[in-house]
Amino acid sequence: MAETPERPDGVDITKPSAARIYDYVLGGSANFAVDREFADRALERFPGARLVATANRSFLRRAVQFCLQQGVRQFLDIGSGIPTVGNVHEVAQRIDPDATVVYVDYEPVAIAHSRQLLESNPKATAVLADAREPEALLDNADLRAHLDFDQPVAVLMVALLHFVPDADDPAGLVRSYRDVLAPGSLLVISHGTTDGVPEVAALADQYKHSANPATMRSREQVTAMMDGFEILPPGVVFSAAWQPDDEPGEVRPEQSGAYAVVGRRP
Repeated sequence: MAETPERPDGVDITKPSAARIYDYVLGGSANFAVDREFADRALERFPGARLVATANRSFLRRAVQFCLQQGVRQFLDIGSGIPTVGNVHEVAQRIDPDATVVYVDYEPVAIAHSRQLLESNPKATAVLADAREPEALLDNADLRAHLDFDQPVAVLMVALLHFVPDADDPAGLVRSYRDVLAPGSLLVISHGTTDGVPEVAALADQYKHSANPATMRSREQVTAMMDGFEILPPGVVFSAAWQPDDEPGEVRPEQSGAYAVVGRRP
């Protein structure tokens, strides 16, 4: 891990940020007092939140490994957050040093920290952009220099879409990215839900007071976001149940607090 960067210009530290809260819950240091206070209150209301975050991070690792097994060597991690142990480029390049990774987030602290971490890595970069503006995001020159959209790309939207409100049409947003992908590309999604863990509703309620209000969704709603993709086994399942490791997990699947799915572009 690189040293925590100084606060970039324009960063509002009067409101907690989802990326910085997640970083704190996972044991990172790129966060501010407002984020730690928010996270501590959330953990009081829902002590299982740390396990939910850990299960989601474990799903990300397994999904990246799966994408590589499918022959995909390019990764676009949208809503990547602040780098912590088990970053996409670490997982992917450990298996294939030529794997290319582009991180995207609209949190300046996340991008500043990512760029610091990636200074000596020519196969990975970080782009400051808003997932809700796909045209501008995809036209970014640095992104285009690293990714070839004529070849398969794995698009990662891990713990992202529950921060996209219904008014911004998350399913339509996914379609915008789908339409630029070459056949054989993969889409990886994890999405918060109250299914199985009603206590997550309290967490979502608290996020209303952050810079990133959250909308929990059902399995059917998450499935609808995969329109135009072939959903790969085991389907839309709790994150801890998506191709789990042989070792026993820290959380039962129904306690995951999130659905997970991987689909292939025909």
